[in-house]
Parts: sequence; structure tokens; C-alpha cells
Amino acid sequence: KAHERPVNTVFQNYALFPHLTVFENVAFGLRRRGIKDVNEAVEKVLNLVELAHLKNRKPGQLSGGQQQRIALARAVVNRPALLLLDEPLGALDLKLRRQMQIE
Repeated sequence: KAHERPVNTVFQNYALFPHLTVFENVAFGLRRRGIKDVNEAVEKVLNLVELAHLKNRKPGQLSGGQQQRIALARAVVNRPALLLLDEPLGALDLKLRRQMQIE
């Protein structure tokens, strides 16, 4: 089934849930899939994108670059086999682009 494919997409408009915190946005997919260690996985990926200190904020309280990193964290936390970006890697903020190239 299509919804079971190990593919995640990061859309250009980031598609974050405005009523959820950063932590809840990143945890959303894991919780829907019934993953047990949600907190540990979310903390790990928030540290990866260097935004763990913003985990209790809502998307509207973040800059565009921070929202972009949260959207990427939400996709990466699911450990997809394939990650699709709706914009070129060059459009990512410089710090994130360098990190993604290393990963």
C-alpha cells in the first residue's frame, strides 16, 4: 500500500501543524505508527537539526529557517529509505545544507 512505503517528503511550504509544538510536530508520524521510543527519537533528531531548545514552541514562533529544519526533522525521524525534497538542497539554510551533505 502506498501509505506503507518508506518514503518521506519535505514540502516547500513545510506543512507544519500550527497548533502543535515543535516536539509534537516531529513526533506526529511516529505516534501514528505506534512507535514506542518516541521521546528518544524526537530528542535525537531535534539535536541533529540543532533545535532541541525550541521543542516547546509553536511553528508560528519560529523563523523560516527554523521551520524548514523542523519539517526536515519530521521527515527524517521516520528513518525513510528515501527522502524527497520539494526544493533543491541549495535552497536549505547554509548550516542545514552542510549538515545534510555530510549525512
